[in-house]
Amino acid sequence: MPRAERRVGRYGLLFLATVASVAVQGIAEPSGFQSVVVTALAGGTLVFAFHAGGLAPRFTRVVMALAAAAVVVAIVRATAGGIGEGVARAVNAALVALGPPALAIGLVRELRATQEVRLEAVSGVLCLYVLVGMAFGFIYGAIDNLGGDPFFASGASASVSHCLYFSLTTLATVGYGDFVARSNLGHTLSVSEALIGQIYLVTVVSLIVSNLRRPARRDSPQS
Repeated sequence: MPRAERRVGRYGLLFLATVASVAVQGIAEPSGFQSVVVTALAGGTLVFAFHAGGLAPRFTRVVMALAAAAVVVAIVRATAGGIGEGVARAVNAALVALGPPALAIGLVRELRATQEVRLEAVSGVLCLYVLVGMAFGFIYGAIDNLGGDPFFASGASASVSHCLYFSLTTLATVGYGDFVARSNLGHTLSVSEALIGQIYLVTVVSLIVSNLRRPARRDSPQS
């Protein structure tokens, strides 16, 4: 039980970091300080994802170093300049995108070890879902700033909050239509994200939730 309790705490930290990151990106006004906080939270979610996934300590130390370096770059950009917004978004996208694979590995290991779907597994798959949406949001912002042409049609600005909003509504297949990708690359990424979100919800999340607290099925012994 102590190991299970530690795992609940790990997922709890990841959940808090994910919620805080979404809140800061969606509510805070664009500024150098916001950029530093967003990068720090992106690095925090990466570290907590590796920690929750139970990966080897050497991997966690590596991602901690990467997260610290990203925060230093964000601070330099906010104070001295010289680093573009596109680079900052791309760094954040890389930080967040590394989290879901590590988290998925940890969840699979946990389910195999316990042979039971517990509440922490539900928290883990939901955190993974939001992290995917955050990663796509940073990618959209990086494309806008590095590609030369606006990412959104009709001249809409690709701010951090707008990109996160568009990404999460696309991932959830809500499709309000107030923000629309302009280029073929944007269309392809948006469709890919929508497919990932829909398939993930109707397969992984529904399977985990429907089997909550039920022992995993074991193969019947061969006669």
